[in-house]
Amino acid sequence: MTDPQPNTPSLPDDATMSRPPAHIPGQLAIPAAPAAEGDRDDAPSAVPLPEGAQVLADLRAQIARYVVMPSQEALTAVTLWVAATHLQRAWQHAPRLAIVAPEKRCGKSRLLDVITETVHNALITVNASAAAIFRSIDDEDPPTLLVDEADTLFGTTKAAEKNEEVRGLINAGHQRNRPTLRVTGPEHKPTKFPTFAMAALAGIGDLPDTVMDRSAVIRMRRRAGKEKVAHFRTVRDTPALHAIRDRLAAWLKPLLRQAMDLEPAMPVEDRAADTWEPLVTIADLAGGEWPALARTACRIMTDYEARQDEQGGLRTRLLVGIRRAFAAENDPPALRTKRLLEHLNADKEAPWADYGPDGLTPRGLQERLKPYGLNSSNRRFPDGTQARGFTRNQFLDTWARYCPEPQPSAGPAQQVAEPLPGTEA
Repeated sequence: MTDPQPNTPSLPDDATMSRPPAHIPGQLAIPAAPAAEGDRDDAPSAVPLPEGAQVLADLRAQIARYVVMPSQEALTAVTLWVAATHLQRAWQHAPRLAIVAPEKRCGKSRLLDVITETVHNALITVNASAAAIFRSIDDEDPPTLLVDEADTLFGTTKAAEKNEEVRGLINAGHQRNRPTLRVTGPEHKPTKFPTFAMAALAGIGDLPDTVMDRSAVIRMRRRAGKEKVAHFRTVRDTPALHAIRDRLAAWLKPLLRQAMDLEPAMPVEDRAADTWEPLVTIADLAGGEWPALARTACRIMTDYEARQDEQGGLRTRLLVGIRRAFAAENDPPALRTKRLLEHLNADKEAPWADYGPDGLTPRGLQERLKPYGLNSSNRRFPDGTQARGFTRNQFLDTWARYCPEPQPSAGPAQQVAEPLPGTEA
């Protein structure tokens, strides 16, 4: 599978920042830092960047100093997300930042350290209750919620059930005007509490689908031996990060009204556009290379997550498996349920064979397809036999909506199995 956040070289640390950056095919070059004192007098003087572009470049360099990011696109996304926290009052949607990794020691907590010192009004927590969180959110000046060890909240079925209220709060806070209602005081008066606030969550393994769907997803990985970063020391290193935080606030505060009025052209649609619009808006306000970098990161990272959802979301994965079963049978007009299940349970990389001693059953298949309005029925097949099964045409609209193929192929017209009288089509 194609890596969404390709194995591009990490940015150099400040011991080599004066070197010109190597050009990476398919990516825009990141400008070098200003020339050091003592360089040749006859060298052409660099045109100073606008403050917005410069502070974003400085923030990007600080992130790369302490963390090996999985790609240049991921580095761009984190830089813009941090900046966007300083204009939360301008946004209709508060994008989440999902920092996930398959194993420990992949840099999640270190990245969260840097983010904590550069975002607006950081509110960092581990395993906080939903009540404590929403009582900490101010509608006029939302904090930036930072959740470490998020896998302890959602990593197991039991933990996820226990923290369902937290998940609901994180989902609701993605959009304005989604308050939570609680009874408070001796008079038990219903009171609205705001939930809108940007949030970053770091953990091992994917977060719940509803959270991932509202996030710019950063898939961290363990650092290779040749990849070096600077050690992070809180007392020593936070003043420089705080200086960047203050520069971000000073640059963006006068642009509140302008940011509210902007409607940037987006390379994606629907919820992905809602999530990425604040990041792209920040890039447009900064100018320079940032508008192109932001849209490239948006397109590449959302395309990858869409493919992840296609392969990882169980219902969508089932639809993909059914399409492959039809293709393995040369796309017949209909397949018997028994034959369809044989294909699904034979896929060693799919989870269906583990769904009991006999794998996925006709009843289990029916339950998983019911939300899409797909049902089996008694059918008469071209060889004259009768059995319960599905037609290929039943799935065409659902496939197109939930797991579209890049280049669908049109097969020859075939005789469709006729439904028996009195049975469901």
